[in-house]
Amino acid sequence: MERKVQKKRSVELMVGLFVVAGFLALLFTALQAANLSSLSFGEKTYRVEAYFDNIGGLKARAPVKSAGVVVGRVESVVFDNNTFQARVTMQLERQYNFPADTEAQILTAGLLGEQYIGLEAGADEENLEGGSRIRRTQSAMVLEQMISKFMYSFVENADKE
Repeated sequence: MERKVQKKRSVELMVGLFVVAGFLALLFTALQAANLSSLSFGEKTYRVEAYFDNIGGLKARAPVKSAGVVVGRVESVVFDNNTFQARVTMQLERQYNFPADTEAQILTAGLLGEQYIGLEAGADEENLEGGSRIRRTQSAMVLEQMISKFMYSFVENADKE
């Protein structure tokens, strides 16, 4: 009888461990999907901002990459009533120093993947600091606009012939 009870507890323990492992895997997947897996707190980051004419589908928590390496995250995206542009605030990790003339581009991972900011370092001797503004920016390429331009040029060329 005692052996049955011990075997039952062993099975219950294994099921419990399996449920906990499944929960942890689900939590990890949710954090990856929400881009929250690499949160930085405290003084490990510095804030910079950039203005774009068109941000496409860029969202807060999108990665900021340089040479394919994640160097920060987008903190916020807001519309600026004075410039009529989107103001993107980024948190960059302190261990990465970028020249003051760095260029920020909105890029897409794959053909229809998520959008992120790509930083291309310049050659200035001074570095970006907390509160700096990236002046050289390149807006997102919107697929609908590209198709529209292609169709317009195709129709225009057909009319000339």
